[in-house]
Amino acid sequence: MAWIKTIPMAEADEALRRAMESQRKLYPVEYATPVHPTEGGGAQIVESHSLIPDALYHAFSTFGVLMSPKLPLSRRQHEIITTMVSVTNRCHY
Repeated sequence: MAWIKTIPMAEADEALRRAMESQRKLYPVEYATPVHPTEGGGAQIVESHSLIPDALYHAFSTFGVLMSPKLPLSRRQHEIITTMVSVTNRCHY
């Protein structure tokens, strides 16, 4: 398993804290609790981007916007698509 340096929320500067909080607000409520939380309570995949706050915000806010309930796809359709992409890419999650 590769090790990636991360900055936990407790040690985040203002830019990182703002990026994490701003992208989190865009996610549907079902995603409020990380499946594999870090010691600080955040998601591991988000913290893996903590060295570049702007990249973190843009990468994860894009997903949050794409999952908006205001778009024509239902949550069920989103899940079907993501499941098929994961199977095709042989992802374990």
